[in-house]
Amino acid sequence: MRKDFLWGGATAANQCEGGWQADGRGPAIVDVIPHGKNRMPVMQGIMDYKKLPEDTNYPGREAIDMYGHYKEDIALFAEMGFQCYRFSFSWSRIFPTGEEREPNEAGLKYYEDFIDELLKYKIEPIVTICHFDIPLALVEKYGSWRSREVIPLFLNYCRAIFERFKDKVRYWITFNEINMLMHLPFMGAGIRFEKGEKQLPVQYQAAHHELVASALAVKLAREINPDFRVGCMLAAGSVYPYSCNPVDVWESVKKDRENYFLIDVQVRGEYPAYAKKMMEREGIHLEMHEDDEKVLKENTVDFISLSYYNSRCVRADGQGEASGGNVFASAKNPYLECSQWGWPIDPMGLRITLNALYDRYQKPLFIVENGLGAVDKIEENGEISDDYRIDYLRSHIQAMIEAIEEDGVDMIGYTPWGCIDLISATTGEMSKRYGFIYVDKDDEGNGSLKRIPKKSFAWYKKVIASNGEDLE
Repeated sequence: MRKDFLWGGATAANQCEGGWQADGRGPAIVDVIPHGKNRMPVMQGIMDYKKLPEDTNYPGREAIDMYGHYKEDIALFAEMGFQCYRFSFSWSRIFPTGEEREPNEAGLKYYEDFIDELLKYKIEPIVTICHFDIPLALVEKYGSWRSREVIPLFLNYCRAIFERFKDKVRYWITFNEINMLMHLPFMGAGIRFEKGEKQLPVQYQAAHHELVASALAVKLAREINPDFRVGCMLAAGSVYPYSCNPVDVWESVKKDRENYFLIDVQVRGEYPAYAKKMMEREGIHLEMHEDDEKVLKENTVDFISLSYYNSRCVRADGQGEASGGNVFASAKNPYLECSQWGWPIDPMGLRITLNALYDRYQKPLFIVENGLGAVDKIEENGEISDDYRIDYLRSHIQAMIEAIEEDGVDMIGYTPWGCIDLISATTGEMSKRYGFIYVDKDDEGNGSLKRIPKKSFAWYKKVIASNGEDLE
């Protein structure tokens, strides 16, 4: 492994930060996404969050209160030897309604203190600008990314953070898992649908607005600091054909393209032919400004970041036992074991995915999410022996190293997801834990929020210290 490879961990404000009303922060979409049976319909944009029962639990409002615990948490990251930390800003902490001309100084000061704490330990900040996050006021007034009017508001937010942190942050990611807009529209981008409304045209128009906003953010970043490196991000995972029947193979090609589509635009600077044909078939006509295509072409990203939890498997006939996946439907792959939440465990799939992305784009890759959600138990001696997590991460890190050293994939770094336990994005649970650090909180929101290192904490510390050579 090269000496400048970055080892660290990853979280997001909407799942760990809390402090939802602190220091002038405005409401955001995470604040109205509930726990329980209504969570998925709200995230899909088909249920109105304003019609939820009064006793609804909103787990993201407090989360693990990193807002109040960040110094303690960063000290633990430093103890593990983190060289980088990927996290996100809460847009409404800096612009409470999204429409203020001047940023909320208390919000900027919080992130400045946070970043200074990282830098104190020589931990490189990796900032996601928009991680399933938008001020709720922009959802109410404009319909979120449905409206082009959100683009200049996003750029106003970008300008404020680029200028404030131009000497402290080098790596930026514009939108987290931009393709999630196509699967969970409200969680991904604040998009809600009216009853009977056709969803695809709305989703593709909103995606276009995000793509233009991302490109203009790249342009702005380079004007403010030419040394900035700005990346995109997708929820990745190669799609396998269930069999060698050509119709299954073709189905897998189509599903892969669905995943690649938005990244194709961000990396290559234009809409791919297959996407244009698909929109033509669906009767989707994107509203564009005359310079949009030029903006997209001239402001492509510097690197591709990705989340990888599992591969997928598809059959053209849609049959076969379903397998749990990260929102994505999948046929059950008979060759793979699954996690407690039904997600296939496929380290070879990570190597396949990395090679597919690097072959396609020839730009550096950055794994900014990878991990295992599992139920952890505190033993009588107070220890947490999460060997299953160590096994998962060991096999995936080994696959990444093989992609780098044997296949020649150019990688910037590796930040496993949920390096400290946090609220699950898909289920809203605390019991679905990913971290090296246990947080005392349950699914109903009860607990002391005490932080406890797990067995994997010491293991990952050893991995980082050896630059990936000691995985035992």
